[in-house]
Amino acid sequence: TDEKPEWLDASDAGYTYASDVDNHRSLMNDLCEIKAAASSDGGYDFATAKDIYMNGKNAEKSDGSFRTLAGFAAATGKNHGYDTYYNMTGSVDAHIMAAMDGTGDFDGASDVVRYQGIAKLTANLGMVAYTIHELNSAVAKADAGNVDNDSGAPHNWDEGWAFFHGPDEHYGCSPAKVMEKRAADFGTADADGVAATFTATEAAMVSGLAALQSSDADGYNAAVDTVMKNVIITYSQAVLKYTSKMDSNDTAEKYQAEGYAFWKTMEAYAAPHMHDGCYNMAVGH
Repeated sequence: TDEKPEWLDASDAGYTYASDVDNHRSLMNDLCEIKAAASSDGGYDFATAKDIYMNGKNAEKSDGSFRTLAGFAAATGKNHGYDTYYNMTGSVDAHIMAAMDGTGDFDGASDVVRYQGIAKLTANLGMVAYTIHELNSAVAKADAGNVDNDSGAPHNWDEGWAFFHGPDEHYGCSPAKVMEKRAADFGTADADGVAATFTATEAAMVSGLAALQSSDADGYNAAVDTVMKNVIITYSQAVLKYTSKMDSNDTAEKYQAEGYAFWKTMEAYAAPHMHDGCYNMAVGH
């Protein structure tokens, strides 16, 4: 029996897991190490960042292999809308690999720009896609009647929180942390600094898990809608922040790269609604 680190306790933030997703939670530390390697402090070591992305480092499975960010991002048939929008299999991986290799949209880009692409695309496009896939997979299982905690819808739902928030100790590398940062920028946090988007998302995850366990379709579908609504709000804030800084600072290319990465995180959902208001209006939130 593997010994579980004490920091992998039963809950992250206010969400208590119904199943064992320790391996999935451990993947968040890969993001932290990718960011560290690719940064200026890490010497812009893009080769190490790519190695962790492709081969994994922290989420070791029982058979000795590692769960990897690339394994998901390049996979086919995942329950998210990115491949359909881009008309491309493995579209999430393609965007991340362009930053890793300095190709595509990152052809000829500076180290600063490639770092921003690597750090922001892995932690946001990659992990938000993971999250959406797991929530949609949970709904599909619940609709089919499989609500077993360990193998059914609740397990996938748990994986969604593992990928969106991850262990409290590695929260700083997660999409959930972006909610906190953008709320500070836009004044949408409470007196304790907790983002309104995070409060709503966490509550939806908790209520959604209970709804899945009780086969309450209205409840778990509403929870997915709430999570998506607040993802769109968060990344809209992020795009607005960084694009607004592009023309007013000597490091405009850095801000452009950040705005680009945040836009890619939501483009597949937001772009189709650019002519009818916005995603959250069009889908009735």
